[in-house]
Amino acid sequence: MSDYLTLLSFGPAGWGDEIARGVLVTVSLGLATLPIGLILGFLLALGINSKEPTIQTAAKIFTTIFRGLPELLTLFIVYYGGQILINLLLQKLLGSPVEVNSFVAGMIALAFVFSSYASEVFLSAFKGINQGQYEGANALGLSRFKTMRFVVMPQLIKLALPGLSNLWLIMLKETSLVSVIGLADTMRNTGLAARNTKEAFLFFAIACLVYLALTFLSSVGLERIEKRVRRGEARS
Repeated sequence: MSDYLTLLSFGPAGWGDEIARGVLVTVSLGLATLPIGLILGFLLALGINSKEPTIQTAAKIFTTIFRGLPELLTLFIVYYGGQILINLLLQKLLGSPVEVNSFVAGMIALAFVFSSYASEVFLSAFKGINQGQYEGANALGLSRFKTMRFVVMPQLIKLALPGLSNLWLIMLKETSLVSVIGLADTMRNTGLAARNTKEAFLFFAIACLVYLALTFLSSVGLERIEKRVRRGEARS
């Protein structure tokens, strides 16, 4: 037992520092990806609902591609393909190759996947808003922007929140995929500890506990947010 505590301790004798830094990277990656995925998913939903055929087709192609590709393959395409594209564009300007940051690549790849599914959640939420809401806002003389901000968005958030909460939990677990491109997240650091100490069960069990703890804390937080959003319904 004392040997296990030593391995998990902080300092040169243990792997506690590396695991803690990995957890910080995992949480940071998830939180950095979330707003990008939400905004892109919302724009994709607006694009699919657009009356402009070109915009509608482009949005549908985007969502079809990134819902159809495995997440790991998307990560490889963004990381390696993005590196090739950036080098082609900047080689003449800088004269030297540029390496794509693995954190940024992971964030972009996860945002593409998250947004493609989030767009479907937003589309379902849009369908849940009665057409009379738009007509009433128009009768009051509200502009399209004000209608979206004051009439549609409060209802949209309420309707989309359960689906988006599930997508967040899925994305939080999918952050473990970035370990394959060298990002020192929870999975990569626990894997390094397992290989170096030959205590695979111990460190992978720690990884399990970390992801379960993050999922539990997220679930509690999301439940409180949902209750706060729906507090008006409870009063009525």
